[in-house]
This record gives sequence, C-alpha cells and structure tokens, in this order.
Amino acid sequence: MSQTIDYGNLMHTAMRGLIKSVLEDVAERGLPGAHHFFITFDTTHPDAQLADWLSDRYPGEMTVVMQHWYENLLVGDEGFGVTLNFGDSPEPLYIPYDAIKTFVDPSVEFGLRFESPSDEEDEDDDGEIVLAAEEVEEADAPEVKPDAEIVSLDSFRK
Repeated sequence: MSQTIDYGNLMHTAMRGLIKSVLEDVAERGLPGAHHFFITFDTTHPDAQLADWLSDRYPGEMTVVMQHWYENLLVGDEGFGVTLNFGDSPEPLYIPYDAIKTFVDPSVEFGLRFESPSDEEDEDDDGEIVLAAEEVEEADAPEVKPDAEIVSLDSFRK
C-alpha cells in the first residue's frame, strides 16, 4: 500500500473523465447554444493521429476549435476522434485524453490546464502532475495561430 494518496493523478483522471463526458454529450446532442471548445494537445503523443502536414506544421502542440463545423465525433475510453476543416480540407484527428494540455469553453468561462513534470516552469516541489481548473475569459482562450487558417464566424454575426 502506498504511503500517500496521489491527489494530483486522481484529479488528472477525474478531469479527463469530465472532458470525455462533455464530448459524449456533444456527440449525442450537438453543441448547445454558444458552447465551443479550444483544445490544445501534444502532437507528439505516441497515440495522437493527425495528417503528416499538420504534425509538420505543429511539431509540438496544436490548438483546434470545435465550434461551427466538425463531424464524425467519436468518443472512446482513451481519446476521441473528430474531423475538422483546415482551409477547406476536412482532416480526421484522433486525440488521446492524455495528450490534452488545455480544454477551454470560453462561452461559459471554463477551462482546464494539464501540466506535467516536463513543464519545468510550473513544476511543483515533488515533480508531480499539476492540474489547474480555472475560470477563463474569451480573451484568455488559447491563441489560434493565423497560419492555421481557422476563421471565426462570430465577427460576421449581427
């Protein structure tokens, strides 16, 4: 039996389970209201699946947006698959939950950030996994790089 309770890993597992539950609901019912997600993930994760040109363009991490156009959302126990549009080119992705670095829903100012011991700037004293659940504002959402060719349609709405 362990000498301590590993709260960091327990929270890590619980919050990734929360993401899975949210995505299962979206797969079944669609995105309600103004909800949308910015999901940043590690493109080098051994189980992540993305087109070679995407992994070449984003060699460490990538932020994807699930908002107006997505299809084939399949939620599994270890990760989820989704087809997203990149410059009028639909591309299937598979993102393991363990590869997710941030999950943000700016419509309700909700965000999760997962940090690992390799994130040396914010490493705690024991080198344990750090999980931060925080309120975020639209302005705090992960920046989508212009070369990602993702256009938000919000600016065209009246």
